[in-house]
Amino acid sequence: MYDLNDFNISKKQQRYLGNKGLIIFLALLSAFVPLSTDLYLPALPTMSKYFNIAVYKTNLTLILFFVFFSFATLIWGPLSDKYGRRPILILGLICYMVASFLCALSLNIYQLIIFRILQAVGAGAASAVATAIVKDVYEGRRRESILALVQSMVVICPAVAPTIGALLLKFTSWRGVFLTQAILGAIIVAGSVAFQETIGLKNNGSFLYTVGRIGVVIKNLKFTALLIIFSMVSITLMAFISSSSYIYQDYFGLSEQKYSYFFAFNAAGMLIGPLLYVRLSSYFKRYSIINVCFLAIILSGIIISILGRFAPWLFAISLLPSTIAGSCIRPPGTYLMLEQQKEDTGSVSSLISSFSTIMGSVGMIIVSFNTGNLVEMVGIVNIIFGILCGFLWFVAKKVLLCEK
Repeated sequence: MYDLNDFNISKKQQRYLGNKGLIIFLALLSAFVPLSTDLYLPALPTMSKYFNIAVYKTNLTLILFFVFFSFATLIWGPLSDKYGRRPILILGLICYMVASFLCALSLNIYQLIIFRILQAVGAGAASAVATAIVKDVYEGRRRESILALVQSMVVICPAVAPTIGALLLKFTSWRGVFLTQAILGAIIVAGSVAFQETIGLKNNGSFLYTVGRIGVVIKNLKFTALLIIFSMVSITLMAFISSSSYIYQDYFGLSEQKYSYFFAFNAAGMLIGPLLYVRLSSYFKRYSIINVCFLAIILSGIIISILGRFAPWLFAISLLPSTIAGSCIRPPGTYLMLEQQKEDTGSVSSLISSFSTIMGSVGMIIVSFNTGNLVEMVGIVNIIFGILCGFLWFVAKKVLLCEK
């Protein structure tokens, strides 16, 4: 079902974006989820008061975004194998741009939730295609380095987004935050128009056959096992992100601006992670680095549970090892998953994005219905899922990857 004569197309240069421009473009595509959530995190408490609703209803704008985003990626990824990366990007990003504008015009929480769902569907195209493009263009060690570099650039967004969001709230309302997302969408649409197709082997099957390739990929036991393990790391990350504004603003009593500074501190840990992996991978084995990362997540959870509730800076410092380890593990994890499946790159990319998002939603749900101390809950989540992921990883590398 593939046209083998098109194989070399995947290696052609980007005429308009260039090599560096392509990397920046990939980083922005991968950053759509944090940009679509972190930018308006400082406004969550304000939005609850504005609409005069319970916190859990406001959190639905986050949770449902991730749920529909995860399902959308499962469609966009395979379709990019059939129709190409470029047309899927343009279609999805236009949907995102329009939905962002509609979010800014929402009259009630229910309209906002609906438009956030449309926003999620459009953003799914960006995330599903980004990793596929990396595999289209780069190979071997170069691919792993680009994954690390792109993901390093990606976490700059969650580092600065809450700060920008808090700054915007000084001059405008939460509506202005969504308008900013609409403008961002327009910029990325322009980048997608300039982007030149990278896929080499197009799937010439029917729509149902194309979408059905998801099932073929899932049947690959090695890929699916790694997919579950590395996706669960997102539970710890999103448990913190979704509760961060309530922890820093409500529990510790900080202002929106001060909250953004503390959030940026932990987001900086996410920035350090991939860069740290690139440096460490020159001296240590990939598997050994992953082992240490899972251990760091567990230890971080223990420290949070003991010290995190006493002061905001203690909580931030206690969480830092987890944020560094969680992002450090992403490049080798993504690389290993991509290596398990030689074809159906769009389906592989969409599954990686979708499962990570689904697991992230689990983290948000856990803390959303917590009636106790959110700080302690974040610590417990890190301990439990750090141990679970570490154990499953130990089994997988021995049984499936045959590491001695």
